Amino acid sequence: MKKFFFFIFLVSISQIVFSQDAEPEVNKGFQKDKLFVGGNFGLSVGTYTLINISPQIGYRFTDYVAAGVGINAQYVSTKERYSNGDPYWKTSQGVAGLNVFGRVYPIKQIMIQLQPEANYVFGKQVFYGPPREEYKMDALIVPSLLVGGGAVFPSGRGSFIASVFYDVLQNKNSPYGARPFYTFGYNVGLH
Repeated sequence: MKKFFFFIFLVSISQIVFSQDAEPEVNKGFQKDKLFVGGNFGLSVGTYTLINISPQIGYRFTDYVAAGVGINAQYVSTKERYSNGDPYWKTSQGVAGLNVFGRVYPIKQIMIQLQPEANYVFGKQVFYGPPREEYKMDALIVPSLLVGGGAVFPSGRGSFIASVFYDVLQNKNSPYGARPFYTFGYNVGLH
C-alpha cells in the first residue's frame, strides 16, 4: 500500500512539474528594433527643377502594419523661354510640411499607404517682359491626402521602395497636381 501511495505521489509531482512550463515570453510595449527611418529624396535639374528631401521615421507594429511621421521639404522651379532662347517666365515654389502615414503590407514585397499631409506652400512668378514683372504668390497651408502603394525590394538591413501616389483631396494649390506621381525611397531598420 505504501508503494501504491508513493507511486501516486510521484505521478502527481511529475504532473505538477510538467504543468509549470514557462509560457513563451511575449514582447509587449515599445521595441526599439521595430523602428525604421527612410523617406524620399529627389533631384531634377533643367527647365523643370525639383529638389525634394522628405525624411520619415516609422514603427513596424507587426509584419503587416507600420505607421510613422515625416517632414516635407521641396523646391520646384519651372522656366519657359521664347523660341530665340530668351526667358519668358519663371515660377519658383517652396513647400514645407508635415505628414503621418500608415502602411499595410499584404505580402512582404507589396505595400499600401495612406498619408495625410499639411504643406505650407509659397513662391513667386517672374515675367521677363518687357517690362519685367514679379508677383509673389500667397503663402497657404494646403492639405493633401495621398493614397497609393508600391513594391518593396529588400536590400541588406533595409529596402528600396518604388511607389505611386495620388492626392485624393485635389486642392487647387496642392504641390502634387491632378495626376498620379511616382516616388522612390529607402527604409532602414534601427537594430
